[in-house]
Amino acid sequence: MAAYARVLLPVLAGMRRHRAFTVALVAAAVLRMVTMLGYPPARLYWYDSFAYLRNAVHLQPEQGFHPIGYPLLLRALLPFHSVEVVVAVQHAMGLATGVVVYAALRGRGSPGWAAVAASAPGLFDASFLRLEHAVVSDTLFILLVVTATALLVRRPVPSARAAATAGLLLAGAALTRTIALPLLLLVLLVLAVRRVPWRRPAVLALTGLLPVAAYAAWYGGVHGRIGVSGTDGVALWARSMTFADCAVIRPPRDLAPLCPNGTVLDAAGEYVWAKESSLNRLPGGHVALNDRARTFALRAVAAQPLDYLRDVVKNTALAFAWTPVAHPARTVPAFGFALGTWPLPADQPLADQVRREYDPDLTGMRSVRPYADLLIAYQYAAYLRGPLLAAVLLLGLTGALRRPWRQAALPWAVAVTLLVAPVAVLDFDHRYVLPVVPVACLAAGLAFARAPRREEADKAGELPREAPVG
Repeated sequence: MAAYARVLLPVLAGMRRHRAFTVALVAAAVLRMVTMLGYPPARLYWYDSFAYLRNAVHLQPEQGFHPIGYPLLLRALLPFHSVEVVVAVQHAMGLATGVVVYAALRGRGSPGWAAVAASAPGLFDASFLRLEHAVVSDTLFILLVVTATALLVRRPVPSARAAATAGLLLAGAALTRTIALPLLLLVLLVLAVRRVPWRRPAVLALTGLLPVAAYAAWYGGVHGRIGVSGTDGVALWARSMTFADCAVIRPPRDLAPLCPNGTVLDAAGEYVWAKESSLNRLPGGHVALNDRARTFALRAVAAQPLDYLRDVVKNTALAFAWTPVAHPARTVPAFGFALGTWPLPADQPLADQVRREYDPDLTGMRSVRPYADLLIAYQYAAYLRGPLLAAVLLLGLTGALRRPWRQAALPWAVAVTLLVAPVAVLDFDHRYVLPVVPVACLAAGLAFARAPRREEADKAGELPREAPVG
């Protein structure tokens, strides 16, 4: 009994000190329970979910778009043989992300109301509820990136332990979604600009790059070439299809078959899978054509930089629309809770294998009333509209520019990178915007944080030293 008291009493004391956030966290947990009751057992996407589940059983580097990070989480949960357990864990991770944002802001002296407000979008936006309820890598990716960023801003100068842990978390994020690879370089650049003592960035670089290098070597041992993905060139080629003009590019003979062939689709990402696109009419498949596709795309960007930039800006701007834009038109961008039954795709080749090896009770998703009715009504109000996201980013920018501390610079830079990078290397997707939200809110919350104590800031080189008297 005494042991329970030693654990319980500090928890209760913390709940009293942070009463408003405790209420918000409990409400967010209830929403997630309603989601699990309203849509059992889990949301399975057409291809990604099945590929992840298969790779969790047969762990090895995949040549396609999916590195090993998320399958490792699924492998850890394999003994339960239940996708319902997977989404329950992901809902808990969504709550943990909100806790991390709140704790980081309170640790930096942000007022309670600002910390609660910053954590609210990730806790209450219906888009996050749907994302956590799907067997996809995004929830894990968000938690890893947010936690790494929070560790690096919790103090003016991150400790060596915080830097090492952040490096490992960023490596995990990069091995979950390769779009996080530039974040390692970005973080090191921001720490250098802030004149953080060199040992901290060195430790972060070491712990961040070693796991990625080890995975790249493993990938090379399996597939014969060092790397973390076998389709990065295909993605960039698809991006180029919205602007490429071969009369301007003048590709050599071996690249000419990758030129636009007259097929016009409503989103760059659609060219990856469309049977009628020029890449998919060539023999060999995505992995075999990846290097040629990358070479073509880089030539297209070099020959038409303004056209490329125009398309990136145009697609990135979709994130700031008041009413979510269906991009591509076949998608339901934000309001996805509905009534119905969604069986497993009859033509999904991996469905039987996943059912046999991962979850013998695997079925499609169905809606259950009245819980689904509540979520359907809830989703129209609980959505971070595009102009509000723009306002959050602008508020974070004020904290990033505020002299002499610039304490919001790192999370703001991470948020902007996560917003633009997916568009720059493939296409806009509302799902890809969601990782931006908690990091942008962290930056916005830091705009209200207290200034660091002079001795802390001075160690970070963030306050000018007084001129010596001579």
